[in-house]
Amino acid sequence: MDISTLLGLGLLVIVVIFGIGSFQSLMQDFIQMSSIFITVLGTIAAVMVAHPKARSFGMFGIMMSTLKEPKIDMIGTLQSLVTFAEKARREGLLSLEENIEEIDDAFMKKGLQLVIDGTDPDLLREMMEVELELIEEDFKEQRAVMDSFGAYAPAFGLIGTLIGLIQMLKALNNPDMLGPAMAKSLLTTLYGAFLANGFALPMGEKIAGRAGKFLMQKRMILEGLLSIQAGDNPRLVEEKLKSFLPEKEREVYTASVTAREAA
Repeated sequence: MDISTLLGLGLLVIVVIFGIGSFQSLMQDFIQMSSIFITVLGTIAAVMVAHPKARSFGMFGIMMSTLKEPKIDMIGTLQSLVTFAEKARREGLLSLEENIEEIDDAFMKKGLQLVIDGTDPDLLREMMEVELELIEEDFKEQRAVMDSFGAYAPAFGLIGTLIGLIQMLKALNNPDMLGPAMAKSLLTTLYGAFLANGFALPMGEKIAGRAGKFLMQKRMILEGLLSIQAGDNPRLVEEKLKSFLPEKEREVYTASVTAREAA
């Protein structure tokens, strides 16, 4: 699980409860089902209109995906590629055939198989770049769903506010109806702002951040495979791929290499 997302959502709930004063006050004064229906269901409906069913029907799956910590092991990927480079240097590219089944990463597996099959380097790059574009487009579509949710939620909050104001104006001569109508008009705006800024937009940012690191790993793999295919020295391959690591991970990798050599 992604601890950052879980802690953020937990703090969000705590902030709201403390801001209101008490959980009892939250349940009594700030839960209004008609306002929830207008804001939440209206926003979901708008997202379904805006996006194809393959995406709109999966919006809750996209939200839940932000709660999971993706396994993006940049250091492990670098180590694997350097190992492949060393083996290819000693035994030739065909010797890597026996490592294909050990690879879990579909992108790396496909690329390595193309290298072993003797695919032209330019064609290999072109094919794998297409794969990268498809991966990037998938992340963009996921974020677009969250951005749409974040954009429509305040709008439907405003729609609910207008509905409440209309009902309030009609109830000016009826004091018993005036309070509930006023509450609906204000609560829908609150719900819309809360959904957009507390959930949808931050989740979209989370997806975008993960996409950047995920794509960086895939580009590392592509450059590593092209270097292996070209027969580059494993040390050169290692130095080239280290440039893909963030500074902290580069320090960890360098320290592990130093410790291994010392041992």
